[in-house]
Amino acid sequence: MTSTTSTDTLQQSIEHFFAAGPAAVGDKNALAAFHQLRDALEAGTLRSAELDAASPTGWCVNAWVKRGILLGFRLGALEEMNVKHPDGGSILSFVDKATYPARRFSAKQGIRIVPGGSSVRSGAHLAKGVVMMPPAYVNVGAFVDEGTMIDSHALVGSCAQIGKRVHLSAAAQIGGVLEPINASPVIIEDDVIIGGNTGVYEGTIVRSRAVLAAGVILTRGTPVFDLPNNKVLKATPETPLIIPSGAVVVAGSRAITTSPGKDLGLSVYTPIIVKYRDEKTDLSTTLEDLLR
Repeated sequence: MTSTTSTDTLQQSIEHFFAAGPAAVGDKNALAAFHQLRDALEAGTLRSAELDAASPTGWCVNAWVKRGILLGFRLGALEEMNVKHPDGGSILSFVDKATYPARRFSAKQGIRIVPGGSSVRSGAHLAKGVVMMPPAYVNVGAFVDEGTMIDSHALVGSCAQIGKRVHLSAAAQIGGVLEPINASPVIIEDDVIIGGNTGVYEGTIVRSRAVLAAGVILTRGTPVFDLPNNKVLKATPETPLIIPSGAVVVAGSRAITTSPGKDLGLSVYTPIIVKYRDEKTDLSTTLEDLLR
């Protein structure tokens, strides 16, 4: 948005039409407000969550933006959509809400979308220098900042916030959230490395320069054992699970201490912080620059 005033005006319009429920369907003013919101999300001038030094987590959720995204689903009817080849033939056909067509990109935007089945939904922001390998998907409301790599079979869910120079390795799954409205989206801060087959869900925040090794799964209910600091990290009713800056997290296990699990020698999955990022860890990631 160009100013605080215009953002406030848009917010009032979105809140009004969202509260109107089904009565907003077919209202050209409601559709115009939604398109304004969608355009601002794509441009990156409006976000579903943004940095806020005054917040306990360092981030605030713009719940009204998520209401605007949901408004778009309400206003849109199902429509057959076709992406045309320059010679006129159809190369992709799908059915979705008319308010959320697939995004189109141009070379001047500086975003590299490699062919092979990837899609970015309208209302998602990809910044200059983003590389997207096939197949991959970025959903509405997501924000992907400069220089980030989205590798094959990776997902960036609705409203997820991805920082600068992040690597989402093959099959990484970054969860989305539209409802509940006030819930925090998944946030991956700058210079984070997300390993293959890793999943980050339910509003988890991964601080800058952290490394999640292949196969790590993080959810709101997942306790994380921080071995260097001899403590357990957990979400609280007020805050999501937060992985500290520079933490190196691997997939581990812990023994079940009650019967019958104990008697059977069973264990449960547990993510473990084994160290904090250092020069040796950084040297192992220099392949990033070569790939670009």
